[in-house]
Amino acid sequence: MGKRARVRRGRGSRRVAKPRGLLERLAEGPVICAEGYLFEFERRGYLQAGAFVPEIVLERPDLVESLHREFVHAGSDVVEAFTYYAHRAKLRMVGREGDLATINRTALRIAKKVARSTGTLLAGDICNTSIYDPDDARAQKQVRRIFDEQLGWAVDAGVDYVVAETYAFGSEALLALEAIMRTGRPAVVTLAVPRDGTTREGWTPAEACRRLEAAGAAVVGLNCARGPATMLPLLREIRAAVSCPVAALPVPYHTTVAEPVFQSLSDPSRPDHRAFPTALDPFLCNRYEIAEFGKAARALDVRYLGVCCGAGPHHIRSLAEALGRRPPASRFSPDMSKHILFGSDKRLWQKNLEYGRQTYGAAGPAAR
Repeated sequence: MGKRARVRRGRGSRRVAKPRGLLERLAEGPVICAEGYLFEFERRGYLQAGAFVPEIVLERPDLVESLHREFVHAGSDVVEAFTYYAHRAKLRMVGREGDLATINRTALRIAKKVARSTGTLLAGDICNTSIYDPDDARAQKQVRRIFDEQLGWAVDAGVDYVVAETYAFGSEALLALEAIMRTGRPAVVTLAVPRDGTTREGWTPAEACRRLEAAGAAVVGLNCARGPATMLPLLREIRAAVSCPVAALPVPYHTTVAEPVFQSLSDPSRPDHRAFPTALDPFLCNRYEIAEFGKAARALDVRYLGVCCGAGPHHIRSLAEALGRRPPASRFSPDMSKHILFGSDKRLWQKNLEYGRQTYGAAGPAAR
């Protein structure tokens, strides 16, 4: 049987191709999952920084579908429903709690349409609730309700698996996993490790991931908060601590040892010196740096890969190419040999090339 699909028998004599699931794909090699919808739509002017509630799902579903398709075109193996922060606590903040069911069902319907038409995986999504308190039983009950509500709609939509993401509390991630396990769907659970390098309870990322694996997570790892430079060291520790597949979805920003999460990046030109979330542009990783991260993570046998807040399709394309793939978007990958000033194609006008050399000079070893 080929790798792309398995065949099962439908009604009568009809034979229906069954797509490979998440675990089957991971057994064969890396799976790429594009994230970053909140920041991308904020940049485009369809979502408000601060609350970061995905109201665009209801107001411009066409744009949500388009971005899903752009990420698949760039190499994503997954269409992740845009239900991040589409939960009761966050919708209440913007006066749209009454839209809770509609926004979730709409986001899942859009994602399912794209996933099923492109042969990609359909992922449900739940996330940090912003109201979790490990010492408050009432808050924990509310969190469980939030998870169960969103998971009910995800199961109704027929998701292939569920992403539970961006947890600073390891114990909240465990509650999310517990809820997913009741659905029977595989769970990918990722932590957003705070500045001090531990969860808010004080667990190391490796210890938190061990607990998640023991509780039944199919994939454990990290997403958001940390850029490539400050995520990689933690990935090494996690990879050594667990036997299940590991996930890595950094933000595409230059975080450092001194400022290890993008929330801590500083910009003296801002009144509060805080670059997050709308003055991060000078810290943005280029596509080649994301490609290098992908190679480094893959060398650690990290198989579930992506890019989180701040990502664009060009980052996903470079990640895919770094893994040896040529997604449809690779048709338009850069080819500077044809550039009028910096190219090497013999059909170019030599006077322009000479002008380019004289005016701009060599760009360094890579240009030669």
